[in-house]
Amino acid sequence: MTLSLVGGAFANDDLQTLSSDAKNWAMQTGDYANTRYSKLKKITKDNVKNLQVAWTFSTGVLRGHEGGPLVVGDVMYVHAPYPNTVYALDLNNDGRILWRYEPRQDPNVIPIMCCDTVNRGVAYGDGKIFLYQADTTLVALDAKTGAVAWSVKNGEAADGSKGESGTSAPVVIKDKVLVGVSGGEFGVRGHLTAYNIKDGKQAWRAYSMGSDKETLIDPQKTTALGKPVGPDSGTNTWEGDQWKIGGGTTWGWYSYDPKLNLIYYGTGNPSTWNPNQRPGDNKWSMTIMARDADTGMAKWLYQMTPHDEWDYDGVNEMILADGIKIDGKDRDVLVHFDRNGFAYTMDRATGELLVAKKYDPAVNWATEVDMDKSSKTYGRPKVVDKYSTQAQGEDTNTTGICPAALGTKDQQPAAYSPKTKLFYVPTNHVCMDYEPYKVSYTAGQPYVGATVSMYPAPNSHGGMGNFIAWDAAKGEIVWSIPEQFSVWSGALATDGDVVFYGTLEGYLKAVDKNGKELYKFKTPSGIIGNVTTYEHKGKQYVAVLSGVGGWAGIGLAAGLLEAKNAAAWHGAVDQGRAQGDETKSVGTAGLGAVGGYAGLADYTTLGGQLTVFTVPE
Repeated sequence: MTLSLVGGAFANDDLQTLSSDAKNWAMQTGDYANTRYSKLKKITKDNVKNLQVAWTFSTGVLRGHEGGPLVVGDVMYVHAPYPNTVYALDLNNDGRILWRYEPRQDPNVIPIMCCDTVNRGVAYGDGKIFLYQADTTLVALDAKTGAVAWSVKNGEAADGSKGESGTSAPVVIKDKVLVGVSGGEFGVRGHLTAYNIKDGKQAWRAYSMGSDKETLIDPQKTTALGKPVGPDSGTNTWEGDQWKIGGGTTWGWYSYDPKLNLIYYGTGNPSTWNPNQRPGDNKWSMTIMARDADTGMAKWLYQMTPHDEWDYDGVNEMILADGIKIDGKDRDVLVHFDRNGFAYTMDRATGELLVAKKYDPAVNWATEVDMDKSSKTYGRPKVVDKYSTQAQGEDTNTTGICPAALGTKDQQPAAYSPKTKLFYVPTNHVCMDYEPYKVSYTAGQPYVGATVSMYPAPNSHGGMGNFIAWDAAKGEIVWSIPEQFSVWSGALATDGDVVFYGTLEGYLKAVDKNGKELYKFKTPSGIIGNVTTYEHKGKQYVAVLSGVGGWAGIGLAAGLLEAKNAAAWHGAVDQGRAQGDETKSVGTAGLGAVGGYAGLADYTTLGGQLTVFTVPE
């Protein structure tokens, strides 16, 4: 299929047709269900050992490279972190650059991007490429020429003065393109917004917290665990007007069920990180949301971590899987691997909670999720006081909390194989110490209020990550591969019975359905991008962006391993709070990640490269 065949005639529901042709990789998530599964099978468990580099491409940027390229017909679209350059490459002509687009942005947006200047990729639809810039500008580019068709400002300000930023990949659904917003560490109130794909006019916006009108919640028709949420649910668990700076940002992934016409996504942590300053459940932060694609109205909600005390964002992807047998019945479910260390299996039509289990045995902040439907605490985690930063109190360092703030898994997406009925999950095996302290809010200034340090989970294999296979019906780990560092790349499962993932040291790895390693190759920099695959001229290719960074790699990406830079970071974030000697200052920089991942500098360095692999004939 050539680009000329996928122009303006294809849009809206036709994107699903494009994505169902496995030769393309037309959506960042592979498909609307976020499965990251490909039906291609020319690369198999038997020949994957013969993979070789087919070609490479430098993005010219030295920060964290999340997301991955899109392939639509004979054209590949590659993106970069800030300044958010986009390239269209001709697959018929050695990756010749057909066009490039580099937006002009206010550089003041750079320091308000909490966890590196990442971007999770562009979207395709209606003959356009949609780029969500760091400064919250959503741009529609002509897919053939790169010319700007329209642009719109999604945040209140594009100069960083409100603390808003754009890091997520847009998603095209029907006649709309949807984007969220980042900035929970700056008191930004989260929202998901739909724009008309033709002209960029705003169709609807749903805030994470606020009035029923702002959150697009019907007090009687919108349910949580089967019961109506009631009036003012987005404000009545907040003290006063705290909800106006409540966080709950929406920088993760978005999935869609065309039959139910529902969009699914998660909301992030409440602001501030100091739980003592915001009593109550802080709804609807930390929540799975199911919304009507046309109107944005919420059908059902489920708050995973009420009154979050650990920065356990809920933005990770919702994977939609059909025919998962639970209690003898086939269920069409939503599966979510939350930062809090619990994996949730839910009926995606009703929001019924079916399974909630730990997917890392190190998780200790809660013993379990209450699954007794007759209990007053049904659906809530049973918090352990020893690891409760609220219970230990302000200015007290609570130690040994597992997982760390970056979660058992962050935004790096898992994959699901309908062949094996298993989910393949990149995970973090990391714990933390967490000391909350009082902070004040100023628009555009950090609003964190906690000092955090991270380290490998104790009494384990000594590393900071595992790559696991998960049975979502039983809530059990089937197998687990230990890794020295967190697995921060997105996984890919294929019909060739191969599962791919990348490592922070820079390895692309391939394993079989039993977790046996079949292949590995070290790329020029650490991998936090998502592995993708496509077919061109009869050959299957595997592609991945390498470029260390993101939260786990922020020490390298932002130079925070140097004491003077770490001190400057603390000076900007900590509102004058002393952070101890130089060693401690470095270790707690980058919201706690720098010290935990300091050893990564011995294995990789900054880069920005696309590497494409194939099996030679």
